[in-house]
Amino acid sequence: MLSFMLMAPGAMAQDNQAGTGKNWTTPAGTLNGQRYSSLDQITNQNAGKLQVAWTFSTGVLRGHEGAPLVVGDVMYVHTPFPNIVYALDLNHEGKILWKYQPTQDPNVIPVMCCDTVNRGVAYGDGKIFLHQADTTLVALDAKTGKVAWSVKTDDPSKGATGTDAPLFVKDKVYVGVSGGEFGVRGWFAAYDANDGHQVWRGWSMGPDKDMLIVPGKTTVLGKPVAANSSLESWKGDQWKIGGGDTWGWKSYDPRTNLIFYGSGNPSTWNPTQRPGDNKYSMTIWARDADTGEVKWMYQMTPHDQWDYDGVNEMILTDQEIDGKPRHLLVHFDRNGFAYTLDRDSGELLVADKYDPAVNWATKIDMDRNSKDYGRPEVVPKYSTQHNGEDVNTTGICPAALGTKDEQPAAFSPQTGLFYVPTNHVCMDYEPFRVAYTAGQPYVGATLSMYPPKGSTNMGNFIAWDARTGKIVWSDPEQFSVWSGALATAGNVVFYGTLEGYLKAVDAKTGKELYSFKTPSGIIGNVITYEHAGKQYVAVLSGVGGWAGIGLAAGLTDPHAGLGAVGGYAALNQYTSLGGTLTVFALPQS
Repeated sequence: MLSFMLMAPGAMAQDNQAGTGKNWTTPAGTLNGQRYSSLDQITNQNAGKLQVAWTFSTGVLRGHEGAPLVVGDVMYVHTPFPNIVYALDLNHEGKILWKYQPTQDPNVIPVMCCDTVNRGVAYGDGKIFLHQADTTLVALDAKTGKVAWSVKTDDPSKGATGTDAPLFVKDKVYVGVSGGEFGVRGWFAAYDANDGHQVWRGWSMGPDKDMLIVPGKTTVLGKPVAANSSLESWKGDQWKIGGGDTWGWKSYDPRTNLIFYGSGNPSTWNPTQRPGDNKYSMTIWARDADTGEVKWMYQMTPHDQWDYDGVNEMILTDQEIDGKPRHLLVHFDRNGFAYTLDRDSGELLVADKYDPAVNWATKIDMDRNSKDYGRPEVVPKYSTQHNGEDVNTTGICPAALGTKDEQPAAFSPQTGLFYVPTNHVCMDYEPFRVAYTAGQPYVGATLSMYPPKGSTNMGNFIAWDARTGKIVWSDPEQFSVWSGALATAGNVVFYGTLEGYLKAVDAKTGKELYSFKTPSGIIGNVITYEHAGKQYVAVLSGVGGWAGIGLAAGLTDPHAGLGAVGGYAALNQYTSLGGTLTVFALPQS
């Protein structure tokens, strides 16, 4: 008889503060995005004794982003395209209980910007939710894998794809869309978890009614937004193909019923073709989870000239700043600045560089009386346009893949610190004119990537104090750290490397405690769970994603992969393709 136990509906309290406990039921563990676990069997004293407990091959190559879920005695594992989902029996070291393999048109692959990745599944209401590459949102019965319902969210023939991990909250499933490199107009939507009908959809740019903005009520940095502020920041109808896509992570605060996420780059990458601030690309959003109404927004990189998407995770914490308790939102942006905001009001509290190499801007204007409050002070030397004309620019730091891409950071309430996987990479940027054709690339730039001058490492794993805007410690890595972090109550932090190492470090000092090389480079996110009284750590390996696109897609032109192929050419000396789940535990005492 198969052993198959799920928590009863309602038994999974979506606790937003206490850490994950025995299960890992949302993409970030809990709804606050902290990626923190209260499990403490594995500590900074015994982590060096970790061993591989069991492994599982996904049978799929290309980049394995995201993380498994653990619900009761079952682990749910997803893959890149064709987006297989496995249910594995934890009582039998990963025996397959069921397998879902959708049939998708392979023509969706050429319109997937940066590898055929998928960032994971969500669990709720007895269902597993998956956003497929072809923009089908599907709900699977968690016990059987049978399709409960499915709905199309967008149109791949126009360049739209599904790569994001859904988020389940109460009775709704939230998803966004990819396709900024194809001129896809971004949106964020809620679907009914019971039958899949769309409850609301808010667009990233356009008329207020499309965006679910309420003029005079929705705010930016504490000031009410004027009517149709987005339309006024675009030339003509450019907003209709304006990008601002929403393929990153989502967080939720049950206290205020607000859901938080970010929007990405404006389309095209060539800034001279889209004069204006291009609102609301590159923006942090706070929406009412039930209605989608926008409470507040903050645009980090107005009129982006470098592809600094704002889709990275929004981590919700409660900490004191200057002796005053605050409900915070912390965001590590692609543009190289880490932002600390009051998540209730959208007030900007801290904004500092989290890599000293960042040079495209000197600082963020923090003078509340200034007309430029909250805007970056751009260094003209690193602008990619001048007097409305294209400019070939060298030495821009960070590169387009940012000081951190989508790989999520973690927060430990024990130390009060954030643990951040980073890129230490710069670029040369050559913009060019490009015409829009639906379903065709709409980029308009050629890039080269390389480490900052005087550096040999392309990444660092850092500890960050979001109250002061300071790096506490930093561990250099040969390549960018493209894995999501995990913080635990045992004062251990875990992350993976592009060469394939799972590493455990001391949360207070950054000292390496454990290292094991998995079969392929790690761009997945580390999780931990407890089963039968024992704590386990698990991670998907499978090199790919933007940094590993050369390996994943067999590309050799150094400018291919939007510049990443040349920047990470040496990676093929250290790892190769392969999709594997590796599970670790302490030896039996």
